[in-house]
Amino acid sequence: MERVHFDEAVKKILQKDNRYKPDGYDFLREALGRAIKANNSDELEEHRHVTGPELLEGIVNLAADEFGIMAVTILDSWGIRDGEDVGNMVFNLIDAGAFGRSEEDSPTDFVGVIDLKERLLSPYRPTREVLAKKSDDGESEPPTRGNQPAKPREI
Repeated sequence: MERVHFDEAVKKILQKDNRYKPDGYDFLREALGRAIKANNSDELEEHRHVTGPELLEGIVNLAADEFGIMAVTILDSWGIRDGEDVGNMVFNLIDAGAFGRSEEDSPTDFVGVIDLKERLLSPYRPTREVLAKKSDDGESEPPTRGNQPAKPREI
């Protein structure tokens, strides 16, 4: 199949399948470039094969770097909620002639590989470790709570 210009392929896809926004496809292409570079390939970008998990890792890394805590919200606004969505987009681009594929490639390569929401939000969750203190008599004391109001001082 002859390669089609990326923007033309996206226009063609959107006529049939409007689940994903054009910005999402552009982001996918940028993440693909990042995945290729991350895997230190000496091959030309258009000839390098990237696996589903490699592309998903590129998406997570690029989204985290570009959008930080807003990554999940932005991807969601483009219709990208999980790996299956990424796989659907990739195979839309393959069917439109913008991407190539190997015989082993399948949409299932993207299903259940990475929890995008968890990977993108986990760095922003509080992770304070609270260790129970041992009193002099060997009993565990409940952890102190830094967010409780201070006790009133006696004057």
